[in-house]
Parts: sequence; structure tokens; C-alpha cells
Amino acid sequence: MKEIDWSSLGFHYTEPDYIVRSACHDGVWEEPYATKDKYLHLHVSATCLQYGQEAFEGLKAFRGVDGKIRIFRWRENAKRMAKSAIGLFMKPVPEEVFGKAIRLALEKNIDLVPPYGTGATLYFRPLLIGTTPRLGVGPGKDFEFIVIPSPIGPYYPGKFHCTTFVVNRHVDRAAPYGTGQFKVGGNYAASFRATEAAHAMGMDCLFLDAKYHRYIDECSAANFIGIRRVSADGKPCGEIEYLTPRSSAILPSITNDSLMTLAKERGMKVTRRHVRLEELSEMSEAAACGTACVISPIDKVIDLDKNVTYSFGNEPGPVLSELYHALRDIQFGRAEDTHGWTEIFEI
Repeated sequence: MKEIDWSSLGFHYTEPDYIVRSACHDGVWEEPYATKDKYLHLHVSATCLQYGQEAFEGLKAFRGVDGKIRIFRWRENAKRMAKSAIGLFMKPVPEEVFGKAIRLALEKNIDLVPPYGTGATLYFRPLLIGTTPRLGVGPGKDFEFIVIPSPIGPYYPGKFHCTTFVVNRHVDRAAPYGTGQFKVGGNYAASFRATEAAHAMGMDCLFLDAKYHRYIDECSAANFIGIRRVSADGKPCGEIEYLTPRSSAILPSITNDSLMTLAKERGMKVTRRHVRLEELSEMSEAAACGTACVISPIDKVIDLDKNVTYSFGNEPGPVLSELYHALRDIQFGRAEDTHGWTEIFEI
């Protein structure tokens, strides 16, 4: 077993004992197998290298308060990867193969599942790449599926805290009918000019839609959530609204979907629609959400082009805090999973 200081783990790659691989030739996926070899023997003209034919996912396994290990909503990741594969003319990984690969990666790296109470988890990065050699523009017909496990620490070491975002109108993350709805590397590479510029200012990047630069798209690499708690005149409103953007350029977040379900159960109005940037002034709380952080509260959004700042407070708000802890309680086995989101891994 590796000697790991679980309390000091950050959200960084830690070398696992094994990865899991499966190849597809002539439309048939082979049985997943574990290997210690972390390197690919890949043709230099492979379609993943020449034309960006690849997709990936991210999910976690949690060691619960009862000592049991829970994998969170892996079937939804399998479905989303299949959608990405179809979008990039790749052979989708069957759900059965996807599930076997995740379980095998967990089994072979069982000692890398962090203890309960550390806030750390075992993260899985499923990766699908085109391996057919090509020089002419077109999709490949051969593929490799790889699951890379890595123990990671909490996204925010120490506490659940707020992040500042800056609006960017000068870089488009994804086009309305492009690949934004798929989890592919090109979307992230396209965002680096904006995100790295924001990071240099000590902030993160809020993307607007590519067509009008009017509507909220994504928070860096995550979905956006807004909470409305007051009416236009500033008086308390009886209904709490969970508001999140709807767009063909936004990746459907499994975490966001889970949080929307929990919000509905708590009597909130859940709305998915185009969200104008100016509507931030009507929100009492805002956040980014995703697998890595669950919820990343926003303290303020700065629009440098228009010299406007939207503020939400220096501490996470009560609504988002409640949803954050509700989801974490399910993931760590502290609350009953009434939705069937977790699969307990039998050791």
C-alpha cells in the first residue's frame, strides 16, 4: 500500500497502482483488463491526436461513515460519455463495459480509497480516444477506453468557501451547435485563454453565450446556479427559485441534475432557461457546480467591460450550503439514498 498523507491530498493527480483498458476493433469492445502500464503505444497519426477525436468523464467513489464504499451515479456518466462518443463519431462504450471498468479500477486500487473523515475520495477519469491512423480528415474506426483512478483531496482544503468570477466576452468556450454539450477536450483547450487570464487576476472565468454574449453559459468548466430569494423591491419572497441556464452549448452536469432534484424536494422552484447576465442583480446566492467541487459558491461576479460588480456575500449562502451538505451526506452514507444514486461496492 502506498504511504499517503490523506489529510494533505489536494485536487491533483496521484499515481494509482493500476489503470483499466479496453479496445474496440471492428465495432466490438474487448473485456476490460487492469494493467500497471500507464503509457499508450499510439500511432502518431491517430485520430485523437490529428483531429481531437476523444471524450472523457469524471466520477467518484466515497468511503462512507459506515465504512462502505459508494460509487456515485456512474450510469449517468456512462450515458453522457455515450452521447459524447456519438457526437464525435466514435463507437460508444457499452454501459456494461463502462461499469465493469469502473469496478475493476476500484477493486485493483482499493487501498487508494481515502478513509472516511478526510474529505478525500477516489476519482475516476474515464477516457475514450480514436486510435485509427489517418491523415485525411475524417473519423477513426478503432478506439481505446481507459479508466484512470486517482485519490484526490477536497477541492477546497480546510473549508467550503467562495470564489470571485470575472466576465469574459472575448473568448467563446463553445458554439451553440458545436461540441459544448459533449465532454470533450477541445472545449477545455478552447477555454484556456480566458481561464488562465482570469487566474492571473486571482479570479475564475464566467463565459457568456457565443452568439449574443448576453446570456450566462458556464462558470469556467462548471454549470452555473443562481438562487432568487427576494422580489424586485427587496422584500422577502415566499418562494425560493433555483435557476440554471439551458443551452445547447452547456455540458449537462450530473451534479447539477442531482442538486435540482434535492432542491425540488425542499419545495424550491427549479427553472432551466436562458439567463441574462444582468439577472445576477436579482440573485441572493450564486455558484458553480460540478463533480470536483459539488458546489463552488460565488462571492461576486465582476464585469470589467461595463464596470459592474454583482455581489453575493463573502460566505456561502444558506440555500446553497443546505444543498451542498445534503448531497455530500448521500455520497458519504450519512443520509439515506432514496434515489438509487449510489452503488455500494462489495469488497
